[in-house]
Amino acid sequence: MSTPLQPTLRYALITRTTAATNVALALAGVAFVSLMAQLSFPLPGSPVPFTGQTLAVLLLGTAYGANLGLATISLYIAMGVAGLPLFTQGTHGLSHLTGATGGYLVGMAFASFIAGYLAEKKFDQRFSTVIPTMILSNVVIFTFGLLWLQHATGKSWSWTFAHGFTPFIAGEALKIAIASTSLPVVWRFISRLK
Repeated sequence: MSTPLQPTLRYALITRTTAATNVALALAGVAFVSLMAQLSFPLPGSPVPFTGQTLAVLLLGTAYGANLGLATISLYIAMGVAGLPLFTQGTHGLSHLTGATGGYLVGMAFASFIAGYLAEKKFDQRFSTVIPTMILSNVVIFTFGLLWLQHATGKSWSWTFAHGFTPFIAGEALKIAIASTSLPVVWRFISRLK
């Protein structure tokens, strides 16, 4: 049984969809996020490393749409917690969800849903709307991440921002720029093929 088409990249590229297609896409998405998680750099004094995960989440959520994006990131988290070495540096376990980085993981799930929902409204097809979409999605990730980091560490809010947000600003700006420029370009390419 196929689902109704939505204006996301996933439906533009794969017009016929089944449960098997969705499972295959979710597993491919998990592999992509896991691969991007391995692009990891520790930051001095911070329990949170800089990774490529957020870029993967922004791209997947937007390409897959709200429901499949959320399901994919939720599956990634569940598989990593269950013991598959999907998190940064091939690690796994419940401590990633309950520890200092847990809020970022939860935020990624919500951000994928928001990016996907806005993509279903065609926000990823124009530079003027994709940039705010990517910024909002990052705000969601860091809101959950900072609240969780402060609670998990018991440190002050100034420490939390200094170690859980400030070192990431330049990298996240670059990821937003990559996602915001690549998505409209892909849409233009697809529209020329039709």
